[in-house]
Amino acid sequence: MTLTWFLAGAVVFVTHGLEAITGFGCTVMAMPFVSMLLGLDKAKFLLAILAWVLALYFVVTKFNKIVWKEFGIILAFVGLGMPLGMGAYVLLDKVVLTKVLAVFILLTAGYQLWKRMLRRSTAETKGLPKPVYWLLLFVGGIVHGAFATGGPLVVLYAAKALPDKGNFRSTLTLLWATLNSVLMVQFALQGLFTEQSFLELGMMAPFLIAGIVAGEIAHHRVDADVFAKIVFAMLFVTGAIMLVV
Repeated sequence: MTLTWFLAGAVVFVTHGLEAITGFGCTVMAMPFVSMLLGLDKAKFLLAILAWVLALYFVVTKFNKIVWKEFGIILAFVGLGMPLGMGAYVLLDKVVLTKVLAVFILLTAGYQLWKRMLRRSTAETKGLPKPVYWLLLFVGGIVHGAFATGGPLVVLYAAKALPDKGNFRSTLTLLWATLNSVLMVQFALQGLFTEQSFLELGMMAPFLIAGIVAGEIAHHRVDADVFAKIVFAMLFVTGAIMLVV
C-alpha cells in the first residue's frame, strides 16, 4: 500500500467513524481529501460504495430504530431530485458543481453550528415552513445524485423530524443504503466494477471496519450534542476547503 492510499484510508477511518456516531457525513467530509489524493471520479466511486456498506451494516443491526414514515417522506423528495444530479454530473462542469456543493455545505453547516452555539436544539426550531424543508430534501437529492454527498441538506430536515439520535442514525443510514443502491446500478452499467476496483476497495476495508468499531463505541458513550457540533464544524471546514481548492 502506497502512502497515497494509506492517507486515503486514514480519511476513511475518521470520516466513516464519525458517520457511525451520527448517521451522516462520511462522504461529504471525505470527498475533498480523497479526491485530491485519488481524483474525483475514483473518490466518488470508492466513497459511495464504502458509505453503502456502512449504511447496510446499520440497517441490519439497528433495524428496529428506523422511523418508516419519515424515511418515506425523505425518500420521496430526495428521489425526485437524484436523477437531475446524476445528469448534471455527466453534463456540467465538475469544478463548478464542486463549488456549488461547497456553498451548500458552508450554509447548512454554519446554520447548524449557529443554532447549537446558541443552545437551541433543532427540534425546537419553528421558523421554517414544511415546504422549505421539502425543497431542501429535493435539492439534497440533486446533490446526492451528482456527488453521493447530499447529506447536509437532508440532515436539516431529519434533525428536526428525528430528535432521537438512535432513530436519526438508523433512518438516515437506510436512506443512504437505498440511494447508493441506485448508484451501484449506475456504476455497474458504466463498467466500473473491475478487478482493480475490488482490489482498491479491499485496501479500504480495514479502515472502514476500524471506523465502524470506533464510532459504535463513541455513539453510546459520548454526548450526542457534542459530537453534532464536531461534525458540523468539520463539515464547515470541509466546505471552506472545497471552495478554495
